[in-house]
Amino acid sequence: MQKKILLLGSGELGKELVIALQRLGQTVIAVDSYENAPAMQVADDFEVINMLDAVSLDAIVAKHRPDLIVPEIEAIRTERFYEYEKQGFQVIPSAKAANFTMNRKAIRDLAVKDLGVRTANYRYAKTAEEFEQAVEIIGIPCVVKPLMSSSGKGQSVIRSKEDVSKAWIYAVEGSRGDLKEVIVEEFISFDYEITLLTVTQNNGKTLFCAPVGHRQERGDYQESWQPMPMGSEYLQQAQEMAAKITKALGGSGLWGVEFFITKAGAYFSELSPRPHDTGMVTLAGTQNFSEFELHARAILGLPIPSIISLKNGASAVVLADRESNHAPVFSGLEEVLKEEGSDVRIFGKPATRPYRRMAVVLYSGEQEITEITSKVKDLAKKITINYR
Repeated sequence: MQKKILLLGSGELGKELVIALQRLGQTVIAVDSYENAPAMQVADDFEVINMLDAVSLDAIVAKHRPDLIVPEIEAIRTERFYEYEKQGFQVIPSAKAANFTMNRKAIRDLAVKDLGVRTANYRYAKTAEEFEQAVEIIGIPCVVKPLMSSSGKGQSVIRSKEDVSKAWIYAVEGSRGDLKEVIVEEFISFDYEITLLTVTQNNGKTLFCAPVGHRQERGDYQESWQPMPMGSEYLQQAQEMAAKITKALGGSGLWGVEFFITKAGAYFSELSPRPHDTGMVTLAGTQNFSEFELHARAILGLPIPSIISLKNGASAVVLADRESNHAPVFSGLEEVLKEEGSDVRIFGKPATRPYRRMAVVLYSGEQEITEITSKVKDLAKKITINYR
């Protein structure tokens, strides 16, 4: 079995997925808007296009005629996926899933209105006036997000009336693509948040990884750890909601389903139909398959008998703090890697900007999860980015 796979988006998550697919004998064409993106460095071929341009997207699909079309980012003209399915191409996990989950409005309405899944109260806004009305209805504090964005871009918390106009401008500027609409959400006072990595299979049951805990800043994850200690009742609630939503969207693959956990139980937050950044902790050997290996098997229709937890692990990101058009050099790896149970992934991004994720430090062991998380944070501080 050998498939030709068109990977739309070529970041660090895509890079690990390419490696997992190639280990199973597959051919991958990596696509992104800039040259030498991480996944391009390990793929069989690559294309550089604006994936929001339907004509360009149609052209590379027609050129390569892939067996599988695998989205890895949000900024894609996803409505074209329905046409590709009509033409006989397989979209992962499905055209509906890719289209709905790239837009917070579509997935939130599906979860709440069609499936009755518990989530924060919310309103949408297309203009500054609608935005002010939405904030008044939801109340302060509240959370503001563009309907289409990633890595926390455009996300903020309104804590006073003085924040309203700034939040609107920031959300619009942070929107990906040409969709300039935002969602205003009720601020949920949660005890912690989790990513529930969920695997759907065409010929097998839905499987769940142990819950991944994580901490965010500016809407982007800083550390993640697995497993997140939590009560079985709330975990079951999250699993039931994740199964319900993924079934409604259809298709096979790994999904990153995010939840807030409160004293009242689990609240659905967001969903990604692909490996999740917080799930990079699985590269630390916390389970028998990493999230990338799970995604590769699921989209190829290969069996996954079970997901087995092996040990405690954590990840911590290494962020750039300035802009440079040159690939940086990293130091401190020797100091980190001499620690038993540690590992590092350098993503190979060809340029930097403030807060851009450039590497991740991994750590696993037999210690308590709080000790492991503290350790990985200390290790990540030992990595220095040297700009050129």
